Amino acid sequence: MQERAKATRRSLLEAAAQLFAEQGYAATSVNDISARSGRTSGAVYFHYTGKEGIALAVVEDRFATWSQLAAPYEDETVPPLERLVALSYAIAHDLAQDPVTRAGARLWAERTVMTAPVPDPFALWTAAATRLLAQARLAGHLNERVRPARTARTLVRAFFGLCTLTDALEGTNALDDRLTDWWHLTLPSLRPQPPRGNLPAAL
Repeated sequence: MQERAKATRRSLLEAAAQLFAEQGYAATSVNDISARSGRTSGAVYFHYTGKEGIALAVVEDRFATWSQLAAPYEDETVPPLERLVALSYAIAHDLAQDPVTRAGARLWAERTVMTAPVPDPFALWTAAATRLLAQARLAGHLNERVRPARTARTLVRAFFGLCTLTDALEGTNALDDRLTDWWHLTLPSLRPQPPRGNLPAAL
């Protein structure tokens, strides 16, 4: 019985996520979720207390759990900045391809239409990025002028803005290319600068 209840909850959540990602919170009804999932509307109210409850569950399931996504990138044999870059591509892939993550991002952007507070994912995201930048500093791989916490906050916000605008303007197929452009621009400012005496003479 417990496994059946888990399966019902999951099917409802995934159906709701698909609808929220496609058409947003306001345009999605409990009946829509019921029809997409093949479950009754009563099941939505039983497991999630309605549309808002299932919307919050969608956000919490993927979008607000940066720490779970970061776990595969804790291998300390890999330089921290390399792990930060690899993690960004993994997150971007989820934002582009995973319906639950896409729905979480859209629901967070539309949070003002909901009465309940929507979990803020950026504190966890920023903490993970801060940790990687701090490790890079300890390893001597970070520009001495870079402050990990402040820089992590800026990187996370810029990254999310890049993903959101690229999706809106060009579609998800362009995301890897735009992220590569962004890192080519950003990484040199994070890495240690060569001593001035080693800089090539101006032409």
